[in-house]
Amino acid sequence: MTFEEMLALSKKRQCRKNPDNAEHRLQSACIRWFRLRYPKLAPVLFAVPNAARRSARNGAYMKEEGMLTGVSDLILLKGNRFYGALAIEMKTRTGTQRPSQKEWQRECEAAGNKYVICRSFEDFKREIENYVKDM
Repeated sequence: MTFEEMLALSKKRQCRKNPDNAEHRLQSACIRWFRLRYPKLAPVLFAVPNAARRSARNGAYMKEEGMLTGVSDLILLKGNRFYGALAIEMKTRTGTQRPSQKEWQRECEAAGNKYVICRSFEDFKREIENYVKDM
């Protein structure tokens, strides 16, 4: 294969359309807003990268380190008057919880934390503002 053919193939691969990831865009927008609105709380709101694609070997490695399936997408590790922390599962309008997510929700709530599902920026903003006002 000539250099020109390899270059053309490389450009062709780069032009592939990435799959639509509405949940990623929603979560990114929510994080940007949160960090601007609550800069002092920014260090204690973090993502849990459980949904990332990884090799079986890397997945096993991460499980050994404590990764759990079903954990919420975001955790605000700051208590308020009623809860120890806020767990946020981001879903699209049509997204549904997997059984492992429902089980983790039960465990999370049983441990004294609040768990919410946010399907829009407005949901996220409302849940954060309601939670923070009780700090």
